[in-house]
Amino acid sequence: MKTSARSGEFTGRHMLMIMLAFFGVIIAVNLGMARLAGSSFGGLVVKNSYVASQEFNEKLEQSREQLALGWTPTFQVVKGTIRYRLTDKDGNIIAATAASVQFRHPSYEAADWSVSLKRTDDGSFEAVQAARDGTWIVQIDSDVGRAAPYRDVRRIVIRNGEFK
Repeated sequence: MKTSARSGEFTGRHMLMIMLAFFGVIIAVNLGMARLAGSSFGGLVVKNSYVASQEFNEKLEQSREQLALGWTPTFQVVKGTIRYRLTDKDGNIIAATAASVQFRHPSYEAADWSVSLKRTDDGSFEAVQAARDGTWIVQIDSDVGRAAPYRDVRRIVIRNGEFK
């Protein structure tokens, strides 16, 4: 003879449904948060955070000096070619002698790579180099005849091998 649960009685089946719903919500939230964490800012990798913090004011002053020059950097990754150009306030190309680009992954140092750019006839710089898709912190250093190189640092996303 089969006995049926009375209406409103809490059974083992109810407890099972509650437990599955509870852990299902926890797992869904954890997966969502992990996805957001992987696609957002991952921080910066430095060898010594104390030294990096001590150098901050010096780097800030160098940035202010560069901004005062009024120069405009242009950086592109198009069809397997990396291009960089530096122009003054009037749109004239700055006569840099060398330029290099470092692609740093925000959270995985082993993925970092760099490329030296070659000067073209018009004074800009380029290199034929396929760029990997992803989020990168790009640091471009140009030798412009000053004590410190002209440094352009930006965070970019390369999709389908291109950034414009």
